[in-house]
Amino acid sequence: MKILAAIFGIFLTACAGEKMALHEAVTNNAVAYHAPSQTIYSFAGLGAGKTWQDVHAKAYECTQKANACLFRDPLPDGIGRLAATAQTIGDRVYIFGGYSVAKDGSETSTPQVWAYDLNTQSYSRKADMPVPVDDSVSLTYQGRYIYLVSGWHKDDNVVNVQMYDSQTDQWFPASDWPGVPVFGHAGGIVGGVMTICDGVQIIPPKTENARRTFETISACWRGDIDEASPQNITWRKLPQLPGQGLYRMAATGWPAQNTIIFAGGSDNAYNYNGIGYNKIPSEPSKHVWGYDIAADEYVLFKDKPKATMDHRTLIHLGGNEFMTLGGMGEEQTVLKSADSFKAKKTSN
Repeated sequence: MKILAAIFGIFLTACAGEKMALHEAVTNNAVAYHAPSQTIYSFAGLGAGKTWQDVHAKAYECTQKANACLFRDPLPDGIGRLAATAQTIGDRVYIFGGYSVAKDGSETSTPQVWAYDLNTQSYSRKADMPVPVDDSVSLTYQGRYIYLVSGWHKDDNVVNVQMYDSQTDQWFPASDWPGVPVFGHAGGIVGGVMTICDGVQIIPPKTENARRTFETISACWRGDIDEASPQNITWRKLPQLPGQGLYRMAATGWPAQNTIIFAGGSDNAYNYNGIGYNKIPSEPSKHVWGYDIAADEYVLFKDKPKATMDHRTLIHLGGNEFMTLGGMGEEQTVLKSADSFKAKKTSN
């Protein structure tokens, strides 16, 4: 079956001038990059129909060299999930959490952690998250630790920062998230400094019979990790950027520039189908910006060619080139494209 999948799972031929793309559209998928082989991996997510029936557990492997994508075995439990997150350490991709959607619309945060071996193309179950979260930010440190920062658990956002040790398969609590708990935030890490921004906060009901609401928040925090004790993070709030905060941006660290870079997202908080909690359809952004760690200031980059949102991460392909895989475009259209752009500072 794996041979057949390799033969029939090619989504894109490597014809000159063609752009890498998935065979089928997917959004809110967990994406990770293996730099030595220049390979992008995607796990789970939501299909083009954007209903509970379109939530899946599929996996894809996309190689830059072949300019093509292949089907890979889905997550072993077969549970479709959204808002999972993934990180690469060595020759393994670790996939954390996410949430499943039932027919009645109820959502459940999943505790599972899977390690996908890139050499054997097989999964192994790892220690469950102590606090199952989805729509969290994951970051790697020292090629060993993975942090999960805030996110959604059951029926609320949490302040937990959970640290996973990939060498011992153990979890440890790290310094709590100091800001308003959020989901759908974005961030990156360079060296021992992480920067995490925006997301969606819960606004309590103003009257007894009213319901709580979900709104984007404009807030960035810098976390400096104690190298000797990586559970300890010193958090500092950064200056607030003008305008509304953004939801489900793509973000990553850019070591050569000592910068955390952010791209896309939407300023209108939305449910998984792209329709805002305020009933207004959400639209994506083209904006690209960053935080310069050494200068301790924000940097503005030229807009990327395509407006996108609903991302889990930003892939750094090398140099000043970045890519997103899937996501949503204009009019909440689920994408199958791999969209790349070059980060260029504006003259301002």
